[in-house]
Amino acid sequence: MRACRRQPVERVPVWFMRQAGRSLPEYRALRGSGSILEAIAQPELVAELTLQPVRRYGADAAILFSDIVVPAAAIGVGVDVRPGTGPVVEHPVRSRSDLARLRPFEPDVDAPWVGDAVSILARELAVPLIGFAGGPFTVASYLVEGGPSRTFARVRALMHGEPELWFTLLDRLADMAVASLRSQLDAGASAAQLFDSWAGVLPPHHYERLVLPATTRILAELARSHPGVPTILFGVGTGELLSLMATSGTQVVGVDWRVPLDVARQRVGPDVAVQGNLDPALCTATIDVALAEARDVLTRAGDAPGHVFNLGHGVLPETDPAVLEAVVEVVHAEGRAGVVDPTRPAAAANRPGGRAPGVAT
Repeated sequence: MRACRRQPVERVPVWFMRQAGRSLPEYRALRGSGSILEAIAQPELVAELTLQPVRRYGADAAILFSDIVVPAAAIGVGVDVRPGTGPVVEHPVRSRSDLARLRPFEPDVDAPWVGDAVSILARELAVPLIGFAGGPFTVASYLVEGGPSRTFARVRALMHGEPELWFTLLDRLADMAVASLRSQLDAGASAAQLFDSWAGVLPPHHYERLVLPATTRILAELARSHPGVPTILFGVGTGELLSLMATSGTQVVGVDWRVPLDVARQRVGPDVAVQGNLDPALCTATIDVALAEARDVLTRAGDAPGHVFNLGHGVLPETDPAVLEAVVEVVHAEGRAGVVDPTRPAAAANRPGGRAPGVAT
């Protein structure tokens, strides 16, 4: 939490996107092969799957085991998450009449099990819990395309060909994201990440005009309802969008592996923390390879505060958990962004409340 706020830390914190997943044998044994949407509706199961990687890796944060399409599925849009494929929409959103299916999302009514799982975790975790929601472009892309896409042709055509429909769609998805994140924070989550995973397909001027306003509204509404709660904005392939993402009101910008972290720091500026950005594919190589790259990320992060170590995207299923365990050890031992010596006295008068840097709160 302090790293997200660019405050001094005792060690660089680390967690992994797709932290609970198919790379963990204990996850596979417990999760089985049923629908992920059915699994998400079981709070005790969700809590245990969320806790597993924290125990295994010694990560400094947990992220809720869930999916970005949960709100859309819960209101009956007709979304399924197919193994090996991802979200699939039975009847894609292609016209104004399709918007009638996007009624307001009421978390306590439509998906109460999410809040129940968060409440369990808030009691059991010794580290912060990150809640999350899907970013407006990414969720819209699934609803319009009907499933995962390589070209995003339909959604991009709709953005430009029917802008009124597009902005109405984004407004409704933004409302769903706000409702979902607020309910998770109310139930005990400590931070929130907005996964606009596929926004990197857009050029900066289109992102700025057609997507960023909805993202900014989501983050502004969270700031009003939950002041001081850190938010993280992440997308894949967003190297050219980083400076725009930094203007969204987020406290942290997630960086994928394509942009060196020192370059990313320059693009987002000194007032926003960064998260990332070890290439997840290199975690499927040897431990030596993964650790060399992790050390490069730490070097590029520099000494300035505000670095949360992570991968540049999610953990790949074929990753050996022992590699990630070793990465955590190296990050904790050698990371230096914002790190202070907790044994060294500090000028308490220079800090709010007289608290010395590095003291746990």
